[in-house]
Amino acid sequence: QVQLVESGGGTVQAGDSLSLSCTASGRTFDWRFMGWFRQAPGKEREFVAAIRHSGGNTYYADSGKGRFTISRDNAKKSMYLQMNSLKPEDTAVYYCAVGARIILSAMREANAYDYWGQGTQVTVSS
Repeated sequence: QVQLVESGGGTVQAGDSLSLSCTASGRTFDWRFMGWFRQAPGKEREFVAAIRHSGGNTYYADSGKGRFTISRDNAKKSMYLQMNSLKPEDTAVYYCAVGARIILSAMREANAYDYWGQGTQVTVSS
């Protein structure tokens, strides 16, 4: 089993920044993709960003392009999401996830990931 723990959420004003972290523990395996998703009340979980475990290629949802930056530290089994210029519509629970068998075309799909964190709340007030 792999356990993922997110941290760094909180309540901020519109225009502020937050940095989320996700650290893995337990059984390690060759993750192919590591991703961030979010879920707002009454909405489906949506893709935010992903990064290849090997090579570090990054992918973003249109909503976060130019504002969010995903990164990872493989040696620390951690990944990060730097969020700048936050907007009230960014308010959600943010989840990190990892997957071993994800193909590129499925990388934005939540059901392609194997393990999930418990989520961290991000609230952006106007």
